[in-house]
Amino acid sequence: MTCIEISRPGGPEVLVPATRPVPRPAPGEVVIAVAAAGINRPDILQRKGVYPPPPGASDLPGLEVAGHVAAVGDGVRTPRPGDPVCALVAGGGYAPYVAVDARHCLPVPSTLDMAAAAALPETTFTVWHNVVERGRLAAGESILIHGGSGGIGTTAIQIAKALGATVFTTASAGKLDSCRALGADHAFDYRTVDFVEAIKAETAGRGVDVVLDMMGGDSIARNLAVLAADGRLVFINFAAGSTATVDFLPIMVKRLTVTGSTLRPQTADAKARIADGLRRVVWPMLEDGRVRPILHATFPLAQAADAHAAMEAGTHFGKLVLTVQ
Repeated sequence: MTCIEISRPGGPEVLVPATRPVPRPAPGEVVIAVAAAGINRPDILQRKGVYPPPPGASDLPGLEVAGHVAAVGDGVRTPRPGDPVCALVAGGGYAPYVAVDARHCLPVPSTLDMAAAAALPETTFTVWHNVVERGRLAAGESILIHGGSGGIGTTAIQIAKALGATVFTTASAGKLDSCRALGADHAFDYRTVDFVEAIKAETAGRGVDVVLDMMGGDSIARNLAVLAADGRLVFINFAAGSTATVDFLPIMVKRLTVTGSTLRPQTADAKARIADGLRRVVWPMLEDGRVRPILHATFPLAQAADAHAAMEAGTHFGKLVLTVQ
């Protein structure tokens, strides 16, 4: 099969075609004939040489795919050959075929085509685990979602709203209306608005129950400041750095919880548990339209370098997806 590999650490131009054997399913795995593959920030980091795949994972980029099951390994009862699925993979998505733990597959919602379905796994797994499981967001609570215009942000806004939360988000000025259209109750330009002061003004000084942050750096102390008593701060990335000078007193005084996670290195069993939660709660939201993937653009697999350049330009709203012929 002709796939896309990372020839060396560097810019988008290091993504080049390569020939690899079609994978075969190990016990407990299925092989998916890939119709589309989502693009995510970890793909960019892997391409740059700063986010290596975990042991045993494919060195090819790509963490989420959609397509039809082409083959099943021993012990797999579901999904079956021919079933349309989307799946979280630890690597190998930029290819016509990929092997994946069968438990990490979810059915393609009846309302979506393959390109849209390929935009689901990485974002929904991340949001469910961090907002619901670690952040414990409940109906009637409030959440601040940083980066509301990206793949994670657009998914988190919709899921949080569907769960009955009040949603605050930050984004660039030109994307605020789009965030509101997805369900954000309040959206602030992160370049010009002090989100701590703005949220305190909207909540009579109380703050929010949960903060989902992928920036870190100077935002860490402000995230603690904007949390209400018993609030939860959840990190999923540190785009602005993972170190900061922070006063820890608010954690004690307000009884705050600070947590976070990465998805790719988690065990297969942990990912299967997350998939079960998505199947039970989020997939019905996708079927009835309360949640939908926001697809900004698609690129043919051979143009993966152009897709990476588009992601790094930062002008997109939602997800970028590769289509596989």
